Amino acid sequence: MDIDEIRADTPGCAKVAHLNNAGAALPPRPVIEAVAGHFALESTIGAYEAAEQNEAAIGRFYGAVAGLLGAYPDEIAYVENATRAWDMAFYSIPFAEGDRILTTTSEYSSNAIAYQQVAAAKGVKVEVVPDEADGTLSLDALQAELAKGNVRLVSLNHIPTHNGLVNPAAEVGRLCREHGVLYLLDACQSVGHLVVDVNEIGCDMLSATGRKFLRGPRGTGFLYVRRDILRTLVPPFLDLHAADWKAPDGFQMREDAQRFETWERYVAGQIGLGVAADYAADLGMPQIEARVMHLAARLREELAARPGITVLDRCARPSGIVTFTVDGHDPAAIKAAAREHGVNINVTTPLAHGYDPHAHAVAVRASVHYYNTEEELDRLLSVLT
Repeated sequence: MDIDEIRADTPGCAKVAHLNNAGAALPPRPVIEAVAGHFALESTIGAYEAAEQNEAAIGRFYGAVAGLLGAYPDEIAYVENATRAWDMAFYSIPFAEGDRILTTTSEYSSNAIAYQQVAAAKGVKVEVVPDEADGTLSLDALQAELAKGNVRLVSLNHIPTHNGLVNPAAEVGRLCREHGVLYLLDACQSVGHLVVDVNEIGCDMLSATGRKFLRGPRGTGFLYVRRDILRTLVPPFLDLHAADWKAPDGFQMREDAQRFETWERYVAGQIGLGVAADYAADLGMPQIEARVMHLAARLREELAARPGITVLDRCARPSGIVTFTVDGHDPAAIKAAAREHGVNINVTTPLAHGYDPHAHAVAVRASVHYYNTEEELDRLLSVLT
């Protein structure tokens, strides 16, 4: 990749060293122009009229996201954010009393809250599968739990937001297929960051956001649902886009993944998210992943060599999310100091990951992307000295 060209294509790179890509990445110029262009069109000819004129660009989103994931366009739904995408998948599952949900200690608390809500309403059991020593989900423990039966769903994150681990998503998929169990993957931090192929992973459902490593607009997300299970899932709510009204008192749900959508949407965002997916695909996800891993490894190495700094990432296969603490310094104060020096980082809190016994303190989180440079890493390191 031509990093200089990519940075020139990213206006924010001239303003800040942005190491908060796990929060929201800097969008490239084609995404900015696509969103701004459609919004400008709405403001001049009307929103409905703009949607009609840009119908092809709106529809392009489905093929662009599908191509990035190795999916079919009819398996993709546009949703306003990753949380709602995940919710639409999870709450569509026909749980029954005695069903078991298996998850991991690194699960995001928003998802865990949904598990507990369904458990209370339907008598479902939520069970946390133990970790390996490096913090990733134990495949042996998962296999043992699946063998006990009554598992309706395995649900986990690909990459948690509070440390640098990558869960063994494809291995989990293999076990789920062997046992005929539904598999929901929260890929909020991995799409646009790692090579994500739904066929290799074997997930039935996958949710993701636009604003993070995919470099799309905020307020956008998507849901993938495998063709084979689409008709078995009833979304928690429907409208006249997700279903057709059949007078006098019936309706017919769509046959494709758009049954999880609503008619009203952020149209400019949908266009921009499709452009972001194409942008990543054109650069090449293997090249993006390699670049991100290189920068993250270098940052971990430099941090670990400095006295008083503890790198918290324990996994054998780390991601582009780097978490650490600095003796005697509050992570929020470090974030503020970095901001004063033109470096964006963030902090993580244990409340976001209530199952994780290792998420016991606030930590600093620096998350790199392919457009970052080693000089930007040095700027962060200089703040810590």
